[in-house]
Amino acid sequence: MKKRICIVGSGIAGLQLAYALKEDFEVTVIHHRSPDEIRDGRIMSTQVHFGSTRAREKRYQMPKAKVENLLESIHITIGTKKLFVGMLKEPALSVDQRLYYTDCMNDLEKQGVAFHRKRVEKENMKTLIEQYDLVIDCTGKSGPLLPFPLEKDLSPFHLPERKCIVGYFTGIKPNQPLGVNVNVLPGQGEMFEIPAVTEQGPVTILFVTAVPDKQLDVFKGITDEQLFTEQMKVITQNFFPDIYNRINEEQFALCDNKAFLQMAITPVIRRPYVTYHDKLVLGCGDSVFLNDPISGQGCNLSSYCAEQLADTLIEFKHSTWDSQLGERYWNRTKTFVKQVTEWTNAMTQPLPEHIVQMLMEGVQNQEIADGVAGWFADPSTAHQDFFQTTKSNS
Repeated sequence: MKKRICIVGSGIAGLQLAYALKEDFEVTVIHHRSPDEIRDGRIMSTQVHFGSTRAREKRYQMPKAKVENLLESIHITIGTKKLFVGMLKEPALSVDQRLYYTDCMNDLEKQGVAFHRKRVEKENMKTLIEQYDLVIDCTGKSGPLLPFPLEKDLSPFHLPERKCIVGYFTGIKPNQPLGVNVNVLPGQGEMFEIPAVTEQGPVTILFVTAVPDKQLDVFKGITDEQLFTEQMKVITQNFFPDIYNRINEEQFALCDNKAFLQMAITPVIRRPYVTYHDKLVLGCGDSVFLNDPISGQGCNLSSYCAEQLADTLIEFKHSTWDSQLGERYWNRTKTFVKQVTEWTNAMTQPLPEHIVQMLMEGVQNQEIADGVAGWFADPSTAHQDFFQTTKSNS
C-alpha cells in the first residue's frame, strides 16, 4: 500500500512536489481557492523560471508554458547609467502565476491527484496529521502552519528591508536582447523590468523594491488601478528614464484590474522539519525558506528544495519517516538555502566595494558581464563572488 502524503498549498513548491511524488505515493493537495478563483484573482507576485527550474519542470513533465520569446539576458543599470547586458547560459521565462498554477492544478487532477478545497488553520493540524502518513507545509508567505525552528544566523532582519510594488503592464517596448532589466538606485531601492506572459498575452512586469520611507516608497494607500498606473509612470519618468522612454503613453495600462500588488515581507529561514504530536511534519518553499524578493530567487529556491525533498522521500519511502528523515532533507538543502539567503540579504545592503568594482569591469569585459547575469540563474556563483572573493582578498 502506498503511503499517503498531504501537501498544504498549491504554489510552486506544492505543485512541483505533487508532480514529483504522484507515482510513488497517494498524494492529496489541500488549497483554499479553486483554479477559477486563482485565474480570475489578483496577481500573487513575480516569478522568473531560470534554466535549472525549467529543467526540473521538464523532469517532472509539468505543463510547458506557451512562450514565443524566452529571456536571454540580464541588463544592469546603476542609477541612470546602463552598464552592460550579460547573457544567460540557458534561457529563462516568466509566466503569470494565475495562468501557470491553474494549468498545473487542472493537469494534476486529470492524472489522479486529489485536490481538496478548504482553508487549513493551525488548530486543525492535529486532525490533519492523523489522517496522513506525512503532511508537507507549502503554504508560502502566509505560513508556516507550525513552529518550525528559526535559523537565527540566516534570519538577521526583524522588519522588511523593502516594500514590494508590482504591476503587469502593456505599452512598454521590451529591451533587446530580451531579458530582465535590473535597475539599482543606491540608497533608494530597485526596479526590475521583466517581460512575461499572461492569459491576455505578453506584458512587462514593473517590480519596484523600495527602501521604506525613501523616494521610491510612494505607493502608500493606493488601491485604485488608475492611480497605481499613474504613480508608476511618474517614478519611471523621475528615476528610470530608460524605461520611461520606451513607454507608449496611449497604450500604457495594467493588463487587467487585478494585475497590481503591494506587499512587504520580513525574510526568515526556518529548519524545515518539526515533530508534532509524535509525527514528522515537513516544510517546503516560502513557508520555511522566505527570502527578500530582491534577488528573484523565490521560484528557483522553492523548486530546488521541492526536488531535494521529493528525492529524499522516494529514496526512503519504505523507511520510517521520523526526525532523521527531516534531518536528511535539511542536510540536502542547507548549503543552497544558505548561499541564496546570504547573497539575497547582502543585496538589500550597500553593495561591497569589490562587487561595485566587478560591475564596473563588466562594462568592458563580456565574460564578467555574463558572470553577473549568471548570479540570478545560479546563485551559488553570486555567493562565491560576494563572499569567497572577500575572504581571499582579506
